[in-house]
Amino acid sequence: MTRLDLSINGRTRQVDADPSTPLLYVLRDDLALNGAKFGCGLGQCGACTVMVGKEAALSCLLPVGLVGARPVTTVEGLGSADKPGVLQQAFIAEQAAQCGYCIAGMIMRAQALLEKTPSPGDADIRRAMALNLCRCGTHMRILRAVRRAADALKQGPQA
Repeated sequence: MTRLDLSINGRTRQVDADPSTPLLYVLRDDLALNGAKFGCGLGQCGACTVMVGKEAALSCLLPVGLVGARPVTTVEGLGSADKPGVLQQAFIAEQAAQCGYCIAGMIMRAQALLEKTPSPGDADIRRAMALNLCRCGTHMRILRAVRRAADALKQGPQA
């Protein structure tokens, strides 16, 4: 075990973990951040997606020891049930979640996209979201939600 200092959702958190432990397990088991889900454990479904720095990352594959000083953002860092973030609100408005299992990963991959490309076209959104799977088939609603969030972010904060 190694003592690791991690920047998670804007807070420094200390954990004792083997550096080879997947970040997903540290988030869920040690820090009780359960938004990122274990889907396949192979980096093929995207349910575990978080942001590390400005990049979307598959937390089931990323050893926690490789995170280093880069900040980690999980879906819990974007908003809450009482005060959802822009993307979370867009996913709610578009009813993009059916079972909801994939949604945290979808939102985090969309967040990474919007931070890099504030005005993405449909092709940009589809390309960015291609690594995340939704078995319920709400892909068109997810696409609309990302477009809605991009539009809302362009308009700026609402009074």
